[in-house]
Amino acid sequence: MHTLVGVATVSLVFPLVRSSHKINIMQWWHRRLLAALNIQITTHGNVPQQMAGTLVVANHISWLDIHALNSVVPLRFIAKSEIKHWPIFGYLAKSADVLFIDRENRKDAVRVAHTTASSLEAGDNLCLFPEGTTTDGNSVLPFKSSLIQAVLHANATLQPVAIRYPLANGDANILMAYAGDTSLKTSLSQILQQKTPKVELHFLSPIFTADLSDEDKNRRTLTAFIEQNIRQKLGL
Repeated sequence: MHTLVGVATVSLVFPLVRSSHKINIMQWWHRRLLAALNIQITTHGNVPQQMAGTLVVANHISWLDIHALNSVVPLRFIAKSEIKHWPIFGYLAKSADVLFIDRENRKDAVRVAHTTASSLEAGDNLCLFPEGTTTDGNSVLPFKSSLIQAVLHANATLQPVAIRYPLANGDANILMAYAGDTSLKTSLSQILQQKTPKVELHFLSPIFTADLSDEDKNRRTLTAFIEQNIRQKLGL
């Protein structure tokens, strides 16, 4: 029912309201989705109360990452192009102005980089999962650095976030992961069979690229630094 409310909202309400109202509606919808799945979300660190022209960079475990982050800070996501073909959720993603990228096409990566820089310069807040895919939460894959260059061009802010789905004993809750050959149907089933699954969002120190020296404005160095900090926060 909540998913159908989302479809009806983006079809009938979004064309009639301003962008600021769309953001509030989307944030409400993401929060209600987590509540419907009985997922308990906790935030750690300095959660930004207001952001503008910021790229959130996070590790990636589940499709729930998007909803968890958006329930705290409204974001426009950069996601793989396959998602737009998902039933219902693909339509919702397109309606939420997700930036889709074909990772196998270099020309498309250039297009998304230009769009990313323009969006950040316009004050939009975006989110990138630089691993390019999901893990089960027991590892972090090497971060790809190409889109970090767009942040440097826009003199925007980088906000690293470490995401965890912990069990009561502190281990990674791999049943919350949407990784490998897991289907969306199987993932939903695994989530619903748990009593009160948890997700933690750890907001690390932001990086203000406008304040960096020319020597420090290196996308590979910055990407490696963010990856290292996220790994350290997750104990991986």
